[in-house]
Amino acid sequence: MVGTNAIRGSKVGSGPTGESERGQSAPRIVVSYWCANGHETTPSFAEGGEIEIPETWDCPRCGLPAGTDPEHPPEAPRTEPYKTHLAYVKERRTDGDGAALLDEALRSLRERRGTGTA
Repeated sequence: MVGTNAIRGSKVGSGPTGESERGQSAPRIVVSYWCANGHETTPSFAEGGEIEIPETWDCPRCGLPAGTDPEHPPEAPRTEPYKTHLAYVKERRTDGDGAALLDEALRSLRERRGTGTA
């Protein structure tokens, strides 16, 4: 029997089954959550005053937020498109501000080069 597995046919971590061997399981609360696509998710939480049940839960099937009211599930979050640096600058500055900054920068550059205005 060289090269054989001594624990053949058993899973890693397997052992005696039943509450008498493992002890009593903790009391649980099962909460149902529904997403906008109608998927139901039922996670369980430890029973007791220390745990606060979340209002929303991420749906494991589609990733949308799920709520406890099946008739009115939470809406999908809005994702904003990627903005470039220039788009953020244009939100903060008007075209007039941009033109004034450009004129000031060109004037400063020309003074350093000694070319004056052209």
